[in-house]
Amino acid sequence: MAKPPAPRQLAFALPHAESFSPDDFLAGPSNADALHLIERWPDWPGRSVVLVGPEGAGKSHLAAIWADAAGARFLSARALGGAHLPATLATGALVVEDLSAEGFDERPLFHLLNLAREHDAFVLLTARTPPAGWKVQIADLASRLRALPVVALASADDALLRAVLPPRVACRGVATDLGTAERLTMADAFSRYVGADLLATADDAPALAASAGAELRPGESWEDLFFRLLLERIEPRIGRDRPTFLTHWPAAQAALARRDPADPRVAERFELWVCGMELANAFVELTDAGEQRARFLADRARRAALYGDAGWEMDEAFLAALAHGMPPAAGIALGFDRLAMIAAGAPRIGDVTWLP
Repeated sequence: MAKPPAPRQLAFALPHAESFSPDDFLAGPSNADALHLIERWPDWPGRSVVLVGPEGAGKSHLAAIWADAAGARFLSARALGGAHLPATLATGALVVEDLSAEGFDERPLFHLLNLAREHDAFVLLTARTPPAGWKVQIADLASRLRALPVVALASADDALLRAVLPPRVACRGVATDLGTAERLTMADAFSRYVGADLLATADDAPALAASAGAELRPGESWEDLFFRLLLERIEPRIGRDRPTFLTHWPAAQAALARRDPADPRVAERFELWVCGMELANAFVELTDAGEQRARFLADRARRAALYGDAGWEMDEAFLAALAHGMPPAAGIALGFDRLAMIAAGAPRIGDVTWLP
C-alpha cells in the first residue's frame, strides 16, 4: 500500500505595498528622538549622525524620509569597499545603511567620514548597536566613531501599537473600543457573572452547582458544569465594549500549561476576546516532564473510567523530549480567520475563509 504523502505547510503570498513616505511613519515614544532628529535637519548636532536601534524599529524608514528631504544617496555598508567615495557624496548628503560591528571595511568608512568633513557633507549612518562600542583596528576611525552623535530608537511599544490599530472595531453588531483592555481572572469572572466561588468548589460538581444556583444535570461532571456556566453566563458578556483577557484558568483545564507559581490551583493560560468572540488562546508551556507524566496518567485514568480501558497510549516521545530539556516558552494561537472577520466587519466566518 502506497504511503500517504507527508503533510506540507501552505505558504500564502500576501504582498503589500511598501511605503517610506512621512505619512506612513508611525510615530511614538519609542522613536520620538529619532523622528525629531530627521525633522530638524539641517540643524543637527553634527554633520554625521548615527541612528541606532533593533531590526524593525524604523531606521530605514526615517533614513528614506531624510534622504528625500536632503537629496541624499543610499549606500549599503557592505558596498563601502567597492564604492567611488567622492561620487557617493556628490549631492552633499549620504545614507550608509546597516553598519555593524563586523560587517564593514574600516578603511573606506574612515575615508568617507574624512571626505564628508572636508566637503561639509551630511552623512546618516544606521546600525543596530552604537559604534562607540565596536572593536575597530584603525585608531583614528575609532576616535571618529566615538565622537559621532548617536540617536536611539527602541522596539515598538504599546503606544506605537495603538497607532497602528483603529480606535474601535465592530463585527456581528458588537463594537469594541481598543483603547483599554480588561484583564479578568477566571475566578473573578465566575464570581462576577455566575456568583460562584470557582476555586473553592474545584472538582466538586454539586458544590459548584449550589454556589452557582444551577441544577446539576444527570451524569454532569465538574468539568461539564464548568464549561456550561462559562458558555452560558460568562462568554456572552466579555470582550464586548472592550477587549477582555480571560486569565488564570483552573489547572485542570490547561493540560499542557504551567501552574502559576503564586497559586498552583490555576494555570498560566489566557484567552483574548474581542467583539464578543474568542480571538486567541495562549499559555506558558509546562516543561516539567514529571508533572506532565502525572497529568497524562490522571487523564488516561479519567478516560478509562468514562469510556472503558481502550489502551490509551502514553506519548513517551513527547515526555522524553521534555526530560531532555525544554527552555522556558510560551505560545499563542491566533484565530486569523476571526481577525479577518473583525478587520472586514464580516458577519460570518465563511465570508473570509480562503476555501469554500
